[in-house]
Amino acid sequence: MLGEYRISGRRASDIAASVESGVASGDLEPGHVLPPMRELADRLGVNPNTVAAAYRTLRERGVIETAGRRGSRVRPRPASTARGSLRVEAPPGVRDLGDGNPDLALLPGLEEALAAAAADYGRGPRLYGDAAVVPRLGELARAGLDADGVPAGPVAVTSGSLDAIERVLAAHLKPGDAVAVEDPGWGALLDLVPALGMRAVPVALDEDGPLPEEVERALREGARALVVTCRAQNPTGATVGSGRARELRSVLAGHPGVLLIEDDHGHAIVDLPVHPLAGATARWAFVRSVSKAYGPDLRLAVLTGDGLTVDRVTGRQRLGPGWVSGLLQHTVAHLWESGAVDTPAVARCYGERRDALVAALRERGVAACGRTGMNVWVPVSDETGAVARLLHSGWAVAPGARFRVASPQGVRLTVSTLSAADIEPLADAVAAAVPPARPVSYG
Repeated sequence: MLGEYRISGRRASDIAASVESGVASGDLEPGHVLPPMRELADRLGVNPNTVAAAYRTLRERGVIETAGRRGSRVRPRPASTARGSLRVEAPPGVRDLGDGNPDLALLPGLEEALAAAAADYGRGPRLYGDAAVVPRLGELARAGLDADGVPAGPVAVTSGSLDAIERVLAAHLKPGDAVAVEDPGWGALLDLVPALGMRAVPVALDEDGPLPEEVERALREGARALVVTCRAQNPTGATVGSGRARELRSVLAGHPGVLLIEDDHGHAIVDLPVHPLAGATARWAFVRSVSKAYGPDLRLAVLTGDGLTVDRVTGRQRLGPGWVSGLLQHTVAHLWESGAVDTPAVARCYGERRDALVAALRERGVAACGRTGMNVWVPVSDETGAVARLLHSGWAVAPGARFRVASPQGVRLTVSTLSAADIEPLADAVAAAVPPARPVSYG
């Protein structure tokens, strides 16, 4: 209960502020039940509608949650500890397979593209009031999206895919809303959802992406948004195939009010086609980042979606950063025009390493998942023990806790720095650290 803390105020705004002060000070801890509205109204000598308005404000701000007859209670505080902090530091002499970075040798040089961007800037610097999207980048982005079957829609530019996803979620959802997410899935997204005051609903997946029955369950349970990775899902390597896309579109057709967000994580590092779900619901967004293929420091993603969604995103963006640097946009446009990344060659390099590791592990009785991209996911029964034993053997891997909500334990290995000579020793080390297990689904 509330202990000694006394809620005060005569106006709805004052009552809400009093509760927020109690939460901020720690006097009202997560899980504390607030008084019923009529009881608090009698105590404060105000109309019950005033308390109802205060509680509504607190719900909208993500401070409290209401569960029918169980009443209103203080919500857990948003997550502030990033899952990335769960990484294992690789001491000298230990190979780091846990950082998730691309192979530096496969990233294009930026000198020519940066020089071209500087020349463009010299011919006409961007000023306040100019269009947020550099025309050439917008044209190239839209042409690529059209070629991949992504429905027509305006193009926006954000500071990476996570920035885009955050802006889309905030454009339509409010604190307390539920978001269906892949499990295991991208750790940064699993941090972002609770940080926005929203609730993550885990959805199991296999090598073809989210399982349709799991998506149906999550949406029936009230999830207002669904985030799907098109290709090279992190950490499992799953890719949504044509058959799975048809099944998912069928599920989404029964929930037209759901916000759909697609993250094309494998853009330019995977040569399998993308099978968009976009358009299956009224509100949707499709995000395409340049980080994995062109370099993590190029903090740029293009976003398209239905007109209302993109308008809300760009409208809010104007009130914050305003736009993504035109110099950066010109740089990316030049990289795209010049064909700086040979996608089939990059996909082949990652694929050879990934497939060789998966095959070597399976020869040793170790189940492993990794259809596309640069990661291999290994289910384990003792995550902490497996990580420790591999570290002792000279290999640092990412603990699965960074990527899981409710799915079984596992570890992620990034193949970017592996050579052919590394495969057998690594497979031996993993087999020694992980007891043989029967193949299981990712979820």
